[in-house]
Amino acid sequence: MTDVDVVVVGAGLAGLSAARDILAAGRSALVLEARDRVGGRVLNDVTADGTVVEVGGQWIGPTQDRLDKLAHDLGVEQYPTYNEGDNVLVYRGRRTRYRGAIPKMPPHVLVSIGLGQARLDRMARDVPLHAPWAAAKAADWDSMSVETWIRRNVPTDGAKEMFRLGVTSVFSAEACDISLLHFLFYSHSGGLLDRLFNVADGAQERRFVGGSQVIATRLADRLGSDAVRLDAPVRAVAQDDDGVTVGDVRAQRVIVAVPPTLAGRIEYQPVLPAQRDQLTQRMPMGSVIKVMCVYDEPFWRADGFTGQGTSDEGPVQITFDNSPPSGPPGVLLGFIEGRAARQLGGQPRDVRRRAVVECFSRFFGPRAEHPREYIERDWSGEEWSRGCYGAFMAPGVLSQYGPALRHPCGRIHWAGTETAELWCGYMDGAVRSGERAAAEVLPLLR
Repeated sequence: MTDVDVVVVGAGLAGLSAARDILAAGRSALVLEARDRVGGRVLNDVTADGTVVEVGGQWIGPTQDRLDKLAHDLGVEQYPTYNEGDNVLVYRGRRTRYRGAIPKMPPHVLVSIGLGQARLDRMARDVPLHAPWAAAKAADWDSMSVETWIRRNVPTDGAKEMFRLGVTSVFSAEACDISLLHFLFYSHSGGLLDRLFNVADGAQERRFVGGSQVIATRLADRLGSDAVRLDAPVRAVAQDDDGVTVGDVRAQRVIVAVPPTLAGRIEYQPVLPAQRDQLTQRMPMGSVIKVMCVYDEPFWRADGFTGQGTSDEGPVQITFDNSPPSGPPGVLLGFIEGRAARQLGGQPRDVRRRAVVECFSRFFGPRAEHPREYIERDWSGEEWSRGCYGAFMAPGVLSQYGPALRHPCGRIHWAGTETAELWCGYMDGAVRSGERAAAEVLPLLR
């Protein structure tokens, strides 16, 4: 047996951050990771010419202070997401270009969008971040989906479509899947809707030099090879009066820092309290395939485009310029999300490639029809993620089971971005959750 003070399950940013703080306090820790790499839902890939691209979480924006500090401490530099020129909107088969955050749409549609967003922001401010289930209208808001709210409160069809697209782009799930209460909490957690959607002063504002996974790899290197064990899936956690046993590791406490749906697949002895187990049964992951086409150069820039596109057609409805800081090669990034990801996930790769290229050509013209390389990552097919970007809650879950999300179960403590109060679902939220779990555990060690 290996004896440590704390064993951590999962070497994503949450688990690595928790282990860092435990080791910094002079205690011992061991991180067990099922994959052959660190980073969890943060992952780099390379193009044929060696250019690094991010196929997992990648952006950082204002108020993501814990991720920003971690990157700074590790010497990982940042650079702005390309945002010069016009954005593209494909709506009702017509392509238009616009600047800023407001697309060119019929005035009555824009008015509906503005009024609806203002109302959602007001509601979100009334949801306590530490206990969203305690909101005055929690029961009412948790009794309906976001889709129900949209149908009741957004009068124009075009505005309805844009709200649905916005929900899918943030959660990689459909508006009908998600509790309104969970949506409002998530929005408040990230600084309200403008911050979640935007590039400038938004969650997509900056990227990391070398790709976001370099944060995880450098942090793991800082912890040392003795503190991180790869290819070590955790199947069972047993606790008794003196400690916990996780595989061949004995510890005083365990921090489980994996998505709730994966935490629910671990065998616990004794069994978890019913409230916690019922919660993990009700927190599915989003469905997303992250796709990129690589070109000799970012040709859309010469045409005056940012590379950011929005469309009411799919399967790719959101795009970004994901080219390296130096410019070439040109990399267009898109997301196949929600229902589209569920439909295309089982299709051959060539079918998805053709569909992606068709979408990119609608946005940026015939030069997009001939990429030299196609890259994709279907996160729903990942054994140790089972989806991205994070878990979401259907109606009725948060108000009834929310308190079990972070509450320890004996010697078992919970981390992961889904447990964060601020920036829930984002890399910053993962870091915050690891720091919170470590602070929770340290005073309890003998």
